[in-house]
Amino acid sequence: MTNDPYKILGIDRSASDEEVKKAYRELARKYHPDNYVNTPLADLAEEKMKEINEAYETIRRWRKAQANGNAEASSGAYRDTSDGNVYGEERLREIRSYIETNNFYEAEIRLNSIPTAQRSAEWYFLKGVVFRARGWYFEAAKYFEAASRMDPTNEEYRIAAESIRNYTASRSTRAKNEDAVCNLCCGLMAADCCCECCGGDLISCC
Repeated sequence: MTNDPYKILGIDRSASDEEVKKAYRELARKYHPDNYVNTPLADLAEEKMKEINEAYETIRRWRKAQANGNAEASSGAYRDTSDGNVYGEERLREIRSYIETNNFYEAEIRLNSIPTAQRSAEWYFLKGVVFRARGWYFEAAKYFEAASRMDPTNEEYRIAAESIRNYTASRSTRAKNEDAVCNLCCGLMAADCCCECCGGDLISCC
């Protein structure tokens, strides 16, 4: 398997930034794990998606380093620097900045490109924020809880976990109440129909 990120994305090194992004998005649509749920290709799709994400991030890092005049970091030799603690913190700060500007699409791309072994409490928290923004509250709750467990002293994580926990609980209760009301109404309507068949009228307005 090649380690050249340009070959992974199927583009030339002279490709423009827009061409790089276009190639990445086309491959992401093709290999996204959601397309292969409950199929024999699910695991392969997940690995391929991880490879694509890392290739895109690597090219992006090289070009950013080149723009900043860092010739060594942008030399083009493939190196996986995603597991460096300092660099990892910088990536997470950058992801926060995307979230703060409501660019959740780019934030998730960068979150997904971080290897599983390097996913810290901050990663789980930010992933929860992305899910919450999409309205996936129960999924968000899982990630907030994980972040809070990994770093129980972090007040931001704790508050997020408690807030989403209370919200999902209230939604569940409301849904149950609505189901109960619906069932009651259906029961009354059925009883009214029976009464009408027998010459009575349980609900006069119907």
